[in-house]
Amino acid sequence: MPSTSRPQAIACTRRNRWTSSRRRVTWKPWRCGNADRSSRRPSMDIPEAWEQLAVAEPRGVIMIVGAPDMGKSTLARHLYGRLCAEGRTVAFLDGDPGQSTLGPPATMTLALGLPGEVAFPPGGPQWRRFVGAVSPRGHMLTLVVAAARLAVAAQMAGAETVIYDTTGLVDPAQGGLNLKLAKINLLQPAAVIAIQRDNELEPLLAPLRRGGPARLIELAPSEAVSPRDQLTRQAHRAQQFSRYFSDAHTLSVAWDQMAIFPGPVFAYNQLVALEDPAGFVRGLGILRQADFQKRRVVLHTPLASLADVSALRLGDLAVDPRTYRDQRVMG
Repeated sequence: MPSTSRPQAIACTRRNRWTSSRRRVTWKPWRCGNADRSSRRPSMDIPEAWEQLAVAEPRGVIMIVGAPDMGKSTLARHLYGRLCAEGRTVAFLDGDPGQSTLGPPATMTLALGLPGEVAFPPGGPQWRRFVGAVSPRGHMLTLVVAAARLAVAAQMAGAETVIYDTTGLVDPAQGGLNLKLAKINLLQPAAVIAIQRDNELEPLLAPLRRGGPARLIELAPSEAVSPRDQLTRQAHRAQQFSRYFSDAHTLSVAWDQMAIFPGPVFAYNQLVALEDPAGFVRGLGILRQADFQKRRVVLHTPLASLADVSALRLGDLAVDPRTYRDQRVMG
């Protein structure tokens, strides 16, 4: 059973297939963490069918699934704004550690909307879990646990609805089917919204159409979605890391005074998470030095102090603090 104690927030803040025309929507400035608040999200094309989507009923988790470049994040932000405009208390769960929207890569972030706001991102408190990688492959259990813990945090914070923007891994041969089914079985979402272009989601949708815990809604993707190659995706991650570490400084940490997961085997420029006793991220760091005699590590981190930090969790990613480009830790 998950803990019933309130997790501490980060100090920040029926089956239907639709095809139709689009309406252009321009999003308001970001208001999240270290992001540039003067920047504006690019205008997005919203298919008319997405506008007509009936989402007033579902209370609980609304889970959005689809392959990459289907418009999942666009739909998630659109639904968030619509539900906020209806006066509902809404939380947004950014569940893609590779192409994050609310926080740095290699994490999953939950943000709670404030009463009366409709702009994205949510301006309320945030909670964050560390995945330690930018792909679900090899980290699926971590991903599922993070989603469950963040959904519980949203419920305890008073959210009526959680918009869950998931990863694009759907290929059964790579574990995508089992990953999505595990999330559905664990989270018991009120609705699953599936965006499918051809038949790539059929292994998941076929059993859900015959019955399941969630209402299934099927949509066609937005025609305005532009595919992004790996270089574009890596550039986006570098930009997200750069924003997060824009106010970083050097912090020396005595690792014998806290838990180390999975153990004190360090790599140069390794991405690490400083976690509170409940396993939520207080801050990320890039490991610059490790002194095994003094049992200390030196981190490049925006975290001001080690207050509330009880664990250091090591990721499988190395981040260059000059370019903020990432690569897998070799070892």
